[in-house]
Formats: sequence, C-alpha cells, structure tokens
Amino acid sequence: MAERFENFEAFWPFYLREHSRPGTRAAHVGGTWAGLAVLLYGLVLGPLWLLLAALVIGYGAAWFSHALIERNRPATFTHPLWSLRADLRLAWLAATGRLPAELRRQGL
Repeated sequence: MAERFENFEAFWPFYLREHSRPGTRAAHVGGTWAGLAVLLYGLVLGPLWLLLAALVIGYGAAWFSHALIERNRPATFTHPLWSLRADLRLAWLAATGRLPAELRRQGL
C-alpha cells in the first residue's frame, strides 16, 4: 500500500529516501535536464513528436535507475504530480550545488 502524505513537504523526505543512492539521483538529474532540453527544443524548433520523446527520456532514465540501482518502485506510480515536482526540485538543487546540504538536512 502506498504511503499517504498531506502535502509536498511531507512527501519530499520520502522522495529523497527513495533516491538514496548517488547513481539513482544522477540518473534522475540527467534524465530531467535532458528531458527538459528536448521538451523545449520540441516546443520551440522541433517536431511535436519530441514532446513525447522528452517524457520517454526523463521518465525512462528515472525508472531504469529505480529498477537497476535503487531496486524500488518509482514514486511516479503512486504520487505522479509530487514526484514530478520533486524531480524538478532535485535537478535544481543539484544544478545549484545545494543538493549535498539538503541531503544532510534530511539525514541522508
């Protein structure tokens, strides 16, 4: 049974625990940024099928990391919107160099 959360701030520590291995986080961050780049390219310059490719790139990297590295079930299946928000937050924290401090703050 999926855990229930009252808000995103309660979900965030769970999300980070489900992404405890550096390889999982790296795959998520890389997939998120690559997916966003393809999404923007598709919206601005490219064919619209790139919008679908962006989803496959972003979620594909994440799901494979859960299967091969973390060995758990992606939160996307039970909390899709919070999971997307958390993926974007993770990618932003990694890009700005603030992820290590956030992991320490969460006890990871």
